[in-house]
Amino acid sequence: MKFGYTIVYVPDVAASLAFFERAFGFPRRFLHESQTYGELDTGDTTLSFAAHELGAMNFSTGHVEASSSAKPLGMEVAFVTDDVAAAHARAVSLGATELNAPTAKPWGQVVSYLRCPDGTLVELCTPMHG
Repeated sequence: MKFGYTIVYVPDVAASLAFFERAFGFPRRFLHESQTYGELDTGDTTLSFAAHELGAMNFSTGHVEASSSAKPLGMEVAFVTDDVAAAHARAVSLGATELNAPTAKPWGQVVSYLRCPDGTLVELCTPMHG
């Protein structure tokens, strides 16, 4: 078994793809003609977005919409970069909400937290050196 992809359910798939392209530099791999599913080219593991209406079809008891939750969901998407401060500033300038500014952690990483316009919680961090 291998980890294949993460799907984030959002109100507007095209808008989420566009934000992640501009803010984090991931190229768009695919947007279905229905506009309800799309993927970014993020390396070996794909980051995907699906419309809330697909979530409603898939989960008969409903799901928590990060976009309408007052607090971020209890999961995050983490992006590794050598320059957390610059990536953080770029994302905030494009509409992300700062949750925690870049901070040096005791284990040596620099880490920040953002909430994207679609509600997705993103961690930006430097590589771990072991």
